[in-house]
Amino acid sequence: MRPGGENARRAAVAGLMLAAALGLASGAAHAARWEVRPGPGALAAAIAAADPGDVLRLAPGVHEGGVTIDRPLTIEGNGQAIVDGGGAGRVLVVAAPDVAVRGLTIRGSGARLETEDSGVFVTKAGARARIENNRLERNLIGVFLKGPKEAVVRGNTIVGRSDLRMNERGNGVQLWNTPGSIVAENDIRYGRDGIFVTTSARNVFRDNRFRTLRFAIHYMYANDSEVTGNVSIGNHVGYALMFSHRLKVEGNLSQGDRDHGFLLNYGNGYLIRNNVVRDGGAKCVFIYNSNKNRLQDNWFEGCGIGVHFTAGSERNEIQGNAFVGNRTQVKYVGTRDLDWSAGGRGNYWSDNPAFDLNGDGIADTPYRPNDVVDRVVWVHPTAKLLLNSPAVQMLRWAQSEFPALHPGGVVDSAPLMRPPDIPGLSTDGETQG
Repeated sequence: MRPGGENARRAAVAGLMLAAALGLASGAAHAARWEVRPGPGALAAAIAAADPGDVLRLAPGVHEGGVTIDRPLTIEGNGQAIVDGGGAGRVLVVAAPDVAVRGLTIRGSGARLETEDSGVFVTKAGARARIENNRLERNLIGVFLKGPKEAVVRGNTIVGRSDLRMNERGNGVQLWNTPGSIVAENDIRYGRDGIFVTTSARNVFRDNRFRTLRFAIHYMYANDSEVTGNVSIGNHVGYALMFSHRLKVEGNLSQGDRDHGFLLNYGNGYLIRNNVVRDGGAKCVFIYNSNKNRLQDNWFEGCGIGVHFTAGSERNEIQGNAFVGNRTQVKYVGTRDLDWSAGGRGNYWSDNPAFDLNGDGIADTPYRPNDVVDRVVWVHPTAKLLLNSPAVQMLRWAQSEFPALHPGGVVDSAPLMRPPDIPGLSTDGETQG
């Protein structure tokens, strides 16, 4: 126990007994509500004195952290109470089921990744924990769900350690083996990754906002989960979906992310629909060794490359998407022919000078986003100097007249004349809300 802790505990217990005598707590048949005033060891003592189901309301001020919640309690602060870890270890540890932590400022964890220093650390025993409407700042890891089932992290503002180098920082919300947990409506910035999940299943990441991070959402070995309605702005990568299966990825925005809007690496069975990637630096989408995925009705705009498709990715369905104003719409280095259309519906290509004489909304001729010249330039970048030469123009004309000259690659056999309607996207390509 910390110095002075025994005296603080006795004072807290006496205060709780006095509160009960004065009628400040509810009756014995209901959960009691206690007010906890700041003081050395006061919060720990109040937890030790409380019964399961009680509510501890923290008075305004700075409360001493480094405490463990070992029974089902609600700890709340109405936005005015601060729990400070003093720069060491974990500020709050949840080690009991059905704990709620609400309305607090939680700050000052330690800075050691090897000990998983966190603002809130939820153990396997913390099933159904609810971490809601808090502000977490100056912590290495904001919230770590390590093993609990069906936990909820909702409505928090999480500000990571921008004073550390990227590889020294922790994640905003980190999850390990926490099936059925939900991370929703949080605002996360700085730190390493906004949400990092590994070895888990049936998680929902919904309506979160991410800024100034490495990856907004980072999946590793996590299956049967949902990523919907999130916003990634100005991160290195928006959504890194790796070594996972059967993800539903719908209605997300990547705006100005530096390297990739979406990165698929060894991902299988994803449904990626109604997402918007715009103004990315390098690639709107990078697909590497990923199979049996559906990319449908997405908007990819203003990137160096719309889709980079490589490394044996097979049986992917790519249709109904809009490729708008990317410097290179598709980069695919391979000898197989890939038809990016399904059921007589392909994709919209802003640089496709096509006609639709019968008015069915489908271009009259197939579209190939790359040709032999593109492939030569990818392998030999200095060949760009010859792009306007008569020889290159003759080669491109010959390919258009004799399609058999194509060595394989992406073809859209039913290109769309108009871009798809994306929920939340106006007709001029601006996102709403």
